[in-house]
Amino acid sequence: MSLHTLSVLVENKPGVLARVAGLFSRRGFNIDSLAVGPTEVEEISRMTIVVSVDDLPLEQVTKQLNKLVNVLKIVELAPPGAVQRELLLVKVRADAKIRTHVLETVELFRAHVVDVGVDVVTIEATGPAEKLTALLGALAPYGIKEIAQSGVVALGRGSRSIAGPAGLRSIERSA
Repeated sequence: MSLHTLSVLVENKPGVLARVAGLFSRRGFNIDSLAVGPTEVEEISRMTIVVSVDDLPLEQVTKQLNKLVNVLKIVELAPPGAVQRELLLVKVRADAKIRTHVLETVELFRAHVVDVGVDVVTIEATGPAEKLTALLGALAPYGIKEIAQSGVVALGRGSRSIAGPAGLRSIERSA
């Protein structure tokens, strides 16, 4: 099995997320990452779904997703042709003795300190999953207190849009 990233444009209506997630669940696929948010068109949301599945079952699920009334378009975003990022917030123990070392690590990974407490700092980092995993590994010796990590968000590279050159101005189903 391999990881696949799907960008799914859906109508921004109640229940769409549950129907899409339910389709994967009914087929016994675990969703590794799921991020949903608005697009440049108010009536449309983008779901970025990362799922670990073989190619043939993925094709079947994609066809079934296309049959859902609120699904407008589905595109698989392979890493070389797409920009994929995650967001990580992590609280790290950083008393006076080790704070300098923690801040040097943060700088090395081009992350940012977004909150400072007496004995803890909260760090924000964005990037591919591998970078965030490496950052967590580097911070682990200092003592990680808490982690919050988003799912993958992704867009295709270059000027081409999955919504087409004019964008999705009106809601139309893809063929």
